[in-house]
Amino acid sequence: MEASPVIYFDGVCNLCTGAVQFVLKRDRKEVFQFASLQGEAGQKMLLENELPSHHYKSFIIEENGKIYTGSTAALRVLKLLGGLWPVLYVFIIVPPFVRDAVYNFISDHRYKWFGKKESCWLPKPEWEKRFLA
Repeated sequence: MEASPVIYFDGVCNLCTGAVQFVLKRDRKEVFQFASLQGEAGQKMLLENELPSHHYKSFIIEENGKIYTGSTAALRVLKLLGGLWPVLYVFIIVPPFVRDAVYNFISDHRYKWFGKKESCWLPKPEWEKRFLA
């Protein structure tokens, strides 16, 4: 049996936590698990994959043992989400350097545009079982 895909996110970023809440509300089959990059599971994944452990610029998904970052990660989530969201996976045909340029521009400005919290966002009690420590 395959492990659930894990979405790793910046737990203090309002845009990032908003994206997680978006997925939680639409993931009716409970496909995904979640972990903040600042938490133990997130730090372990970053270390194991030799990714920066202090600069949380990218949204990351771990799926079937493979790590996806940036725009590819976001599109993989949409592909797995269900409903009509997988239709947007068609944007995977856009060259990564173009997709990631847009992704990185938004990522570079996310705190300025959307703000950030002083500490990591905490999920509703009914969602807690889907979060890794």
